[in-house]
Amino acid sequence: MTAFILVSGMFTGTHIWQDTVARLTAAGAEVHTVALTGLDGPRAAAAPRVDLETHIADVLAVIDSVGAAGDRRIVLVGHDYGIHPAVGAADRRAERIERIVHLDSGLPRDGVPALAAVPDQSLRERLAGADGADGVLPPPAHEEWPRWGSTAGVPDAALDRLTALAAPQPLGTLLQPLRLTGAVEPVPTTGVLCTGNGTSIELVQMLVRLGDPALRPLTDPRVTFFELPTGHWPMLSCPAELTDVLLRAAAGEGHRLEPVDDTAGPGHLQPFLMDVPDVPRERHGNVDLYLPDAEEPRPAVVFVHGGPVPADARPTPRDWPGLTGYARCVAGDGAVGVLLDHRLHDLGDYERAAADVAAAVELARADPRVDQDRIALWFFSGGGLITADWLDAPPAWLRCLAATYPVLAPLPNWGLSETRLRPARAVANAGDLPVVLTRVGREMPEIAATVEEFLAAAKDCGADVEVVDVPNGHHGFETIDVTDESRTAVRHALRTVLDHAFGGHAR
Repeated sequence: MTAFILVSGMFTGTHIWQDTVARLTAAGAEVHTVALTGLDGPRAAAAPRVDLETHIADVLAVIDSVGAAGDRRIVLVGHDYGIHPAVGAADRRAERIERIVHLDSGLPRDGVPALAAVPDQSLRERLAGADGADGVLPPPAHEEWPRWGSTAGVPDAALDRLTALAAPQPLGTLLQPLRLTGAVEPVPTTGVLCTGNGTSIELVQMLVRLGDPALRPLTDPRVTFFELPTGHWPMLSCPAELTDVLLRAAAGEGHRLEPVDDTAGPGHLQPFLMDVPDVPRERHGNVDLYLPDAEEPRPAVVFVHGGPVPADARPTPRDWPGLTGYARCVAGDGAVGVLLDHRLHDLGDYERAAADVAAAVELARADPRVDQDRIALWFFSGGGLITADWLDAPPAWLRCLAATYPVLAPLPNWGLSETRLRPARAVANAGDLPVVLTRVGREMPEIAATVEEFLAAAKDCGADVEVVDVPNGHHGFETIDVTDESRTAVRHALRTVLDHAFGGHAR
């Protein structure tokens, strides 16, 4: 028999599992919920000095209470913050755990506190240096829950009850580092991704292909994935579907990621889809200039890569074939191609990445080979949020703004609800700035939704947006979809951007 142990997340208690418990029990499973000290029941108001170790002890107590019969298979489910005490307990009882299910939660790491996984980045910054000995974090008000994860699909009555029963989160549970011995590493795992909260299997696969060593273990055959088309609270929004997924996870089912082929290399390091001219390149700190064969100052196109990209990723983005291909193309057509490495290594890095972009633009404009009054900016993927700065107050010298498979709004689980980087709002101030947007037909749905939101806002305000469609293209199509359709789209986008940059002047 399978024995499920369910661990709830921040501000919540065993009550959130009510429907899931009933359905799992009806399916013949044994189910236990963990009452976390300080969060659940009468103890929520009376527990002193609660920290992560306290909650690990709570989970261990339930594990130890489950009979050790040979046919008893424990599946440990952690939602949200609950994955941290769940993994901490599994590390100490690894021989008892059949599988760990990460329910719309992150990957706890040794020595890292749960605060690192809190989506609200302003809160992370505020609490980073706090003393969590006795403090608590007040629970969200009714309208504040989206800051902690999408509430898509949650009925109004369920959200009212969630708010009414929410308890303050002891700060020690967020600030105390998780300590792991490594015993938990061989335990099979399943990730249940809630796509309405901004994560999908395709997105995780793309991040794995970028080469982050921390994500390599996700390609282990013992790791499976499921998706649920809902927000962060599937036990409230779709308990029947969640129950089915948990039962299938316990049976070892689920999608397995494709391992990175180290011989062929990841997709973003494959060759650019077109032949490109061999032009001079100069390196100036974190900025590269690709120079045309010209004597007089020429327009420049500044290319802004996406991310987050791990800080130790090699090669860095300004040496990726897709980006260097674009830069060489514009230099071959008579403009200066500008590539930079900006510091978007984490979702909390957008401000400094935006500052890096602004500095690179000024470096390029100050170069005597650049016509400082004819600049185009071209953003890719996660760099798309930075377009908001330039759309909101476009300078006179900015002749065109381009975006290719961009992310044009923070995804729900990015914790950026208060950021100014919202292109759909900023486009109302873009005036007559030409925007060239390359849209791929096989975009990840969570990213495609941000593009459509932007296009709707642009239409409402009459912004000058030209869409270049690649119906069969994927995110990063320039190196993974080497087709005539892709080449045609790239040529069209390049020609349009350069036409705006030159503004009728001879190339």
